[in-house]
Amino acid sequence: MYYRMMGTTGLQVSVLSYGFWATYGVKQDLSGKAGIEKAKQLLKIAREAGVNCFDHAEAYGTPPGEAERIFGIALSELIEEDPEVWRRSDLVITTKIFWGGSGVNERGLSRKHIMEGIDSSLERLGLDYVDMVFCHRPDPHTPTSTVVRAMTDIVRSGASTSWGTSEWSAQQITEAFWIARTEGLEPPSFEQPQYNMLHRERFEKEYFPLFNPPYSLGTTIWSPLRSGFLTGKYNEGIPEGSRATVEIYSWLKDELREREERGEIEVLRKLASLAEDELNCSMAQLALAWCMKNKNVSTILLGATNEDQLKENLGCIDVAKRLTEEHMETIDEILGNKPDPWVGPGGDGNRDLKTI
Repeated sequence: MYYRMMGTTGLQVSVLSYGFWATYGVKQDLSGKAGIEKAKQLLKIAREAGVNCFDHAEAYGTPPGEAERIFGIALSELIEEDPEVWRRSDLVITTKIFWGGSGVNERGLSRKHIMEGIDSSLERLGLDYVDMVFCHRPDPHTPTSTVVRAMTDIVRSGASTSWGTSEWSAQQITEAFWIARTEGLEPPSFEQPQYNMLHRERFEKEYFPLFNPPYSLGTTIWSPLRSGFLTGKYNEGIPEGSRATVEIYSWLKDELREREERGEIEVLRKLASLAEDELNCSMAQLALAWCMKNKNVSTILLGATNEDQLKENLGCIDVAKRLTEEHMETIDEILGNKPDPWVGPGGDGNRDLKTI
């Protein structure tokens, strides 16, 4: 396992993390007692591989928070079984606040919900604090200054050691950063965006300036396999038992149809051939290794739901070692979607760095 610094927090996180989104507390075999036992099995595999970061949110599970509850029980039992391996001081545990319930004041980033949300998450997780807390989405109804002050109080109260954002625009992140800097408050230190071979623009272009000082933003990327599209399992249709067959993810069927119409399935088939013929790996391992090659990715969130899947995903580290610059160029040619950081309003993309 490799470890990278999480922005300016001083935390070292494993380049692969394990997340509970879209799994625990949703599927029948990953709920209740069965979910706790399954979580323990997979958490052990992840931990043995060197994973030290575990990702959660108050919205995960049915009802919201159920995934946190399952993890909290599983972690408590694992600590009792092997306290040395599961030392709290060596773990990085996260949560996210935004969607806490159905009530009008149980969502968003009001000071009220931020305070109540973190307290409820800690209770479900069975923890005194989390290491990273995210504002799960931007809140258009709450002033950024209010959010920054509330998150500062969360950090300074000891409920979390640091805070960040998820799917905020670069403008919103910089606004929060400079409010914090000018008012002596805690600035956001990391962002959790979607990033994968099929979704690159925001991460590689819009956020690019934020990876440098004074921001030095860390990242925990979600959906590195684009909800399974980048595993190749949808290349020939929708297999039985896949996420696309679950009612709450029926939107995946529409997306698959749209990708077929745009010719993207053929692109995925070419990537699968590259993985098999040149790198002797699975399509999923190639997709994860590709993300890992980006130095601005602090950690990649895995969401595997069975042992074989998790072990396969963890094998992407060896694939990343074998990926050469030539391989990366070939992948870009196949994808045909590499953003040009110079192209924007008033720019034509032809700026010559040597003349600056």
